[in-house]
Amino acid sequence: MPPRSEQPGTAAASEAGTAQSGDSSSKNTKIDLSPPKGDDIEHADEDVEDNSGVTEMKPWNPHKAAKDVEVGDFYFKRKNYGAAISRYREALLYKPKDAISTFRLAQALEASKQNDEALQRYQEYLKILPNGEFAAESEKGIARLKAAPKAP
Repeated sequence: MPPRSEQPGTAAASEAGTAQSGDSSSKNTKIDLSPPKGDDIEHADEDVEDNSGVTEMKPWNPHKAAKDVEVGDFYFKRKNYGAAISRYREALLYKPKDAISTFRLAQALEASKQNDEALQRYQEYLKILPNGEFAAESEKGIARLKAAPKAP
């Protein structure tokens, strides 16, 4: 006995009959694949009158950012500074201007002798949270890096 959908007299049977003859019912379905207004590649450099105000989309995922900080801390404790830096940067991708990620990134950069960026990140932390939990440590880091001799 054929499956219920292919039993004579049902709509599915007539569709199945057309599919067996080489035609697909999905060929009749048209999907609009055109880009949203103002988002086409040909006119990307031109001014568009009706722009929805969205210029760039960034992923916002504070849970993923927190997990990246946790994994970054794991690497930092094992002195794998490259991996820690990568995770802290990823955390900042998912949660930009996060104070904890910024401070931890500064610490990892300093530990890996990337002093210029470490100094920048300590200063950035103080802009985000001037009286935050790590403000005193950031100020000490800034003083330490400013006093350090410049690499040739």
